Amino acid sequence: MNAPGVGIIGCGLIGGKRAAVLGAARLVACADPVMDRAQALAKRHPGCQAYSDPGELIKHPDVSVVIIATPNNLLAPLTRQAIESGKHVLVEKPAALNSEELAPLIPLAAANRVQVRVGFNHRYHPSFRKARELLNQNALGPLMFLRARYGHGGRVGYDREWRADPKLSGGGELIDQGIHLIDLSRWLLGELELYSGFAATYFWDMPVDDNAFMMLKGRDQRMAFLHVSCTEWKNLFSLELYGKTGKLHIEGLGGSYGVERINYYRMLPEMGPPETTTWEFPRGDDSWAVEWAEFMDDIQLGREPSAGLPDALAALGVVRDVYERRAPELAPRRTP
Repeated sequence: MNAPGVGIIGCGLIGGKRAAVLGAARLVACADPVMDRAQALAKRHPGCQAYSDPGELIKHPDVSVVIIATPNNLLAPLTRQAIESGKHVLVEKPAALNSEELAPLIPLAAANRVQVRVGFNHRYHPSFRKARELLNQNALGPLMFLRARYGHGGRVGYDREWRADPKLSGGGELIDQGIHLIDLSRWLLGELELYSGFAATYFWDMPVDDNAFMMLKGRDQRMAFLHVSCTEWKNLFSLELYGKTGKLHIEGLGGSYGVERINYYRMLPEMGPPETTTWEFPRGDDSWAVEWAEFMDDIQLGREPSAGLPDALAALGVVRDVYERRAPELAPRRTP
């Protein structure tokens, strides 16, 4: 396959991460409403054209793949526009403000014969790739349940950023970090639906949730217990997967989340303390590059992406169901 021409819409932190791992692909255009950001990214890629209008980027004749890394309210409309223009798309999670906005894009992508991948990059962290390898070896035996926590501590002014505006974000911590935990749970345990859930605003002065708690249930009574928080104060990632003959514990995502590692606990026939094996990944997060390489294969092979629009639709369905249960009497609390 000839090196594809790529256009990136949204030239902030995530757009920059995407641009850094394009491999043989060429960044030929980038767009951002803040023209200085678009120009700064374009300067790092000779021949790249900067735009303030994403529509101009989508019409660029040399762009065959569009990466969309914008606030949530623009993800689905721009994905639709790119699909209708016959472009392949990598759209960042959660791919839309809600499931109703996302659902029509699935048949549209099929009708236009384009591939659309959703940026669930956590699946591609080295610890999760190792977890998948162990599961393929049946290292845990039949799976039973999963327990996971994901949280960060916010920052000064957090409740005034775009993620705190439901018109731009579609929700709070649940749709932000929670969507990753929902996707990972479904990826590891199979199809899941909401059994019980609750989203609340405990600390931040904003009309969206800063904590969410979920129980998801699947076949064979498989369960996922999830908590996401932006009142964690010390950044945390922890996911434990339990089978009948072993357990996996993944913790840390690098950086402020701590060194990424996976512990494999193998139960012995006589029970007692398990045999323990640990893998650490101190070299950092290569998930963006691995995910992108797989998407390039998807396009070349005409293969439906393993993390695609149906996965995002299912995850957003859980988000919708939790928000519908949110207690109306819980008003946002002002930061002291």
